[in-house]
Amino acid sequence: MANPSESTKTETIQDIAYKLAEEQLNQLQLENGPRERTIFILGSKGVGKTTVINTFFDRDEAPRPTLALEYSYARKTGAAQKYICHMWELGSLENSQQLSCIPFKNHGIENMACVIMLDLSRPQYLWSDLMAAYEVLRDYSDRQLAHAENSDWIYEKARERIKKEHPDLATLDLMPFPVVIVGGKYDLFINCEPEMKKHICRCLRSMAHLTGAAVLFYSQKLQKLSKTLRDTISHLAFGTPSHPFRIHATDYNDALSIWFGTDTWDKISSMGIQTLQSIEANLTQEIAQERAGGREQDINPKLPDPAKDAGFRESIIDEMRSQKDEELRGIVRDNMQQLRGKFESVK
Repeated sequence: MANPSESTKTETIQDIAYKLAEEQLNQLQLENGPRERTIFILGSKGVGKTTVINTFFDRDEAPRPTLALEYSYARKTGAAQKYICHMWELGSLENSQQLSCIPFKNHGIENMACVIMLDLSRPQYLWSDLMAAYEVLRDYSDRQLAHAENSDWIYEKARERIKKEHPDLATLDLMPFPVVIVGGKYDLFINCEPEMKKHICRCLRSMAHLTGAAVLFYSQKLQKLSKTLRDTISHLAFGTPSHPFRIHATDYNDALSIWFGTDTWDKISSMGIQTLQSIEANLTQEIAQERAGGREQDINPKLPDPAKDAGFRESIIDEMRSQKDEELRGIVRDNMQQLRGKFESVK
């Protein structure tokens, strides 16, 4: 008859062996299976987000307005690793709460990276666009991390991204994933007044430093800046190139190029440690800011009807739409005839 203690001991050894085998299998899958990343691109409407994505994918096509949330993916095979990048583009920051959660829910926060694109040619909307994007990312990341078992590990990676020995670390409110703040349409921003450029650059540097983000100015018309942004997206997606920012530029007379953890409060200004409230106050004191509402017509005064755009054709949906339109026209005709008959009877 077997000793109960021996049976328990044997079972425990089996459990340990099973766990070790499972860990080895998971490690093998991690090493040989595809490495997946998600890049979420959001920001000012009409700033060129679709153009950036088309450039990354080598698409030679005219960009169409992004109506809601667009999805693309890229694959790359290395010497010993396969990579998959899920790329999401948010068309507009207004009323985007329901759409913004999709990239987070589908692929997990530990595999996220975000690019916030802001229109430098419209400085009066800089803060409203920046805060709208920031609040979307902060809200959903906080929700996910509240229930995540690996939240400590995720924040540890965030601290490593800006270096644990950074002198300002205790004063920062880091985002849990890489964020790159991109100032778009830099070719138009070049001609702005020096004082305006100074305050905008200080605002973006302060916001990036506070949240542990990187800052990069961009223009599709300037090949050097366009290539740097493309390399940056490739770095976020596939890890190559390892150093996409070829220079470190902090002068407001130049295109900003500041990698993660390479700025400090002392370098940004003499104002010292900043918060969201103080960054906003400093900007609005120098440059009047407007709210986002009511400017869509100004950005796209004659936005074409997507139902008539050949690029959005779907044969089944278009046929059903045509049938419903014909039914609606028939109902309108019948109602008009009934009304006409009533008026004639009254006469």
